[in-house]
Amino acid sequence: MSTYSQEIEKAAKLCDANGSSWDAISPESVARMRLQNKFKNGLDIARYTADIMRKDMEAYDKDCTKYTQSLGCWHGFIGQQKMISIKKHFEGKTDRRYLYLSGWMVAALRSEFGPLPDQSMHEKTAVSGLIEELYTFLRQADARELGGLFRALDAARDAGDKAAEQATIDKIDNHVTHIVPIIADIDAGFGNAEATYLLAKRMIEAGACCIQIENQVSDEKQCGHQDGKVTVPHEDFLAKIRAVRYAFLELGVENGVIVARTDSLGAGLTKQIAVTNEPGDLGDQYNAFLDCEEVAPGDLQNGDVIINREGKLLRPKRLASNLFQFRKGTGEARCVLDSVTSLQNGADLIWIETEKPHVRQIGGMMDEIRKQVPNAKLVYNNSPSFNWTLNFRQQVFDAWKEEGKDVSSYDRDSLMSAEYDGSELSKAADEKIRTFQADASREAGIFHHLITLPTYHTAALSTDNLAKEYFGEKGMLGYVEGVQRKEIRQGIACVKHQNMAGSDMGDDHKEYFAGEAALKAAGKDNTMNQFG
Repeated sequence: MSTYSQEIEKAAKLCDANGSSWDAISPESVARMRLQNKFKNGLDIARYTADIMRKDMEAYDKDCTKYTQSLGCWHGFIGQQKMISIKKHFEGKTDRRYLYLSGWMVAALRSEFGPLPDQSMHEKTAVSGLIEELYTFLRQADARELGGLFRALDAARDAGDKAAEQATIDKIDNHVTHIVPIIADIDAGFGNAEATYLLAKRMIEAGACCIQIENQVSDEKQCGHQDGKVTVPHEDFLAKIRAVRYAFLELGVENGVIVARTDSLGAGLTKQIAVTNEPGDLGDQYNAFLDCEEVAPGDLQNGDVIINREGKLLRPKRLASNLFQFRKGTGEARCVLDSVTSLQNGADLIWIETEKPHVRQIGGMMDEIRKQVPNAKLVYNNSPSFNWTLNFRQQVFDAWKEEGKDVSSYDRDSLMSAEYDGSELSKAADEKIRTFQADASREAGIFHHLITLPTYHTAALSTDNLAKEYFGEKGMLGYVEGVQRKEIRQGIACVKHQNMAGSDMGDDHKEYFAGEAALKAAGKDNTMNQFG
């Protein structure tokens, strides 16, 4: 990226080359606008962020403490605020912090049909639309931050302060963008492999460098933490992985990242019996998990589906829904096979959806996967669908009981109760929650930790608290004390909401375009001045 002075020089040469008709164009203003718009389109963003992810994956392979994290978001403003907050709190850096685009939140909060369950019933273009929106807001965060630096530069020049002028130019030249990788959920592809390819292209063109796809049947898709999940044979899933890879390659994002998610741990059903050509092939391995009974030719009934395996006739258990059932207890083995197969056929990362956050369970599966793919890395959903408090209190209870520690003062089934909040067990459980991500990255190969739906829950909680106080006895104090005063004290940028919405950038542009005739909003009567 060019420096501030280099951008001014390039713009000056361009203006000179166009003669006197461009005399009113300020090269420095051109340079400022260019620096405020580093990324010209989504593909620029996808290539840039793919390189970031690849470097982070390589760093994690060398040092498992270098895991990455993200929070899910459903609106551009939410994503923007996350990255502004991260830069504010972590030395101006965004290293190893991403955004997650949750299909659940798109369905629940972005569909024109109103709130929908996570079953791929929402408009699929809403997914690519949200990616574009997120990056629009992040690019504006860059422009806003740089605009503040440009105004500081002008103020230093007006004051004749050369040291402040140079210090500000250094900040401009070393500006850290708010643009970070987005891991984007494409569900089960919203159709066949061609549909997956077409949607993947739209998502990549919007800026996605990483696409997460799951092995459920597209038209039977369920949330990973609900019942009734139906998986597809491996070859069907691999065709969709290849479709995503072709989309990346066609668009020139050669470093694009694919996350292959398996829902097999909680999916007991399949819609299809896999095609198999010889014993032990991938289709045969998939079918081997089916719940079957051996039958003789005389036992066959009308409409029976029969598998011939090693000379035996096997009848898979078929439900009234026309779905076939897997044998109970095979979920972990199927997850391992799914993960190995995906990594050996084009996926870069895997995602195993689990029913609870338990390091030993996750680590056990990853140990088996890494026997065949040594550098396998996991993306893990630190899901709000888990009751983290209850799960970890029960894990500590069980561990203490196994160690012979007295747990008679605790009721395992009631450990969520507030009466235990200050107990020794509660403190031990909270410490395990605090270190979960570091522990799991060290012991279970987790490269990326995400929370899918955090802002869904924070929005609900904060709105509930505000409504309770504002419409109650506190009245206006409910807003001032619970929101605005905290914004001011914590330095939350959006307390100056006009600035956040771009009014100062608009003023800059007015001055570029109209000079002294510009009618600007940031005068002495702007009430945002009350916030300093």
